[in-house]
Amino acid sequence: MEYRNSYIEFGGIYFWTATINNWYQLLDNNELKEIILQSLKYLVDNELVKVYAFVIMPNHIHFVWQLLKMNGKEKPSGSFLKYTAHKFRKYLLEKKPNELEKFKVKASNKEHEFWQRDPFSFELTKRATAWQKIDYIHNNPLAEHWKLATLPEEYYYSSSYFYEKNEDNFGFLTHVLEGL
Repeated sequence: MEYRNSYIEFGGIYFWTATINNWYQLLDNNELKEIILQSLKYLVDNELVKVYAFVIMPNHIHFVWQLLKMNGKEKPSGSFLKYTAHKFRKYLLEKKPNELEKFKVKASNKEHEFWQRDPFSFELTKRATAWQKIDYIHNNPLAEHWKLATLPEEYYYSSSYFYEKNEDNFGFLTHVLEGL
């Protein structure tokens, strides 16, 4: 198995991607997208991360973010993955128990696995690279195989509207120029 670079240092700004296990389209459900948004807001409100850009796709997420400090004994990225997985499990158990079976695993420490291991991270040290990744994030919903919107700012579960209209509908975004 090939592993990706998932290491993130505090203070650096990173392009980060996490994928739903087996590429299932779990996140085509807006209630589950809201869990992700709530988690990001919590992490920002508690000054654990800064979020510069994001998109929530049906089976993966992309962030440009900065980890600021530990969340207890774990990094905020680990807390995010653990918390959202817990909430996904609870949601499916209550509302779609048959779908929960897709995420069943044989492991001693858990019954279900929602996120693939080893999320991808790439440090952004140059403005040009940061803008390239943000453009990629914002255009992801327009890709031929997704067609989730016709313009980036029309896709709600993204920071595109923030960059296009300078309005933060989520209450947790920071403009990337403030970080670089």
